[in-house]
Amino acid sequence: MTETSEKTVLTGLIVLILGAIAIGMAAPLVKLSELGPQTVGFWRMALAIPFAFLWMQFDRNPPAKADTPTGWKRWLYLCLPGLLFAGDLAFWHAGIKITSVANATFLANLQPVFVVLATWLIFKETLTRQFLFAAGLALAGAALLSAGNITVAPERWPGDLLSVGTAVWYAAYILAIRQARRFASTGTVIFFTTLVTAPILAVAALGFGENLLPGTLTDWLVLLGLAIGVQIVGQGGVAFGLGRVPAPVASIIILIQPVVASIAGWLMFGEAFAPLQYAGAALVLAGVWWVQRKSRTAATRGLAKPPEGG
Repeated sequence: MTETSEKTVLTGLIVLILGAIAIGMAAPLVKLSELGPQTVGFWRMALAIPFAFLWMQFDRNPPAKADTPTGWKRWLYLCLPGLLFAGDLAFWHAGIKITSVANATFLANLQPVFVVLATWLIFKETLTRQFLFAAGLALAGAALLSAGNITVAPERWPGDLLSVGTAVWYAAYILAIRQARRFASTGTVIFFTTLVTAPILAVAALGFGENLLPGTLTDWLVLLGLAIGVQIVGQGGVAFGLGRVPAPVASIIILIQPVVASIAGWLMFGEAFAPLQYAGAALVLAGVWWVQRKSRTAATRGLAKPPEGG
């Protein structure tokens, strides 16, 4: 049991890290697109649907749980992540168009705060002081990472508020994915997430009067990058990992995103990457390393019992 748990957690941690790296490219790609923010979100999900469907067909190894929900509860658990992710993308894509990549990425990645609070208040799970210290270390690093490019300007406040709202939506999404992964395979969860999110964002795009049709090859390539690289590889990796590690741990590992986004912002848009940001990146990686190390130690001792499955 102990060896199996350690391997299960280690696999989940590795895939989570790779998924977080892929998701880190979301902000720069959205910034490159000339489409409206809701339209970008719609195509990101719509183009991912066939890939998610294929994944679901080959991923027939759901966790074996005695308390698997049935009837309408099963459909609720499968559809809820998509509803929450629609709110996440709607807020975040709107925010990134108004504020800077650094502001949007840092504020949206405050999600561990809300995940930890929900885990403690709603699910009554206890968190060790060491975990909270590592989480604080990673969050402090994320703040330093974005510090050089974070701007406090009245014209950007709406975008900043939308980005904070994104953190709330994303925290709820992580917790919903964790619940769905207790009984469903990764492919199934990702398929239903994309299937539910896409039409909601299409309605939002039409409601805001956005043009739904990309007009250039560049836009299509950006959308494909978001669909395959960010949604399938990135969010798929997160969903996979959430079947193997606790949600608070996953929320900290996902903080690798702003490291990747900041480096991409520096390379693609000339956003500064000063010594302060190097220190921030180091703190984030130190916090992530500490959290994953403690997770593996807990699994080795038989304290962590993540569900088996794809």
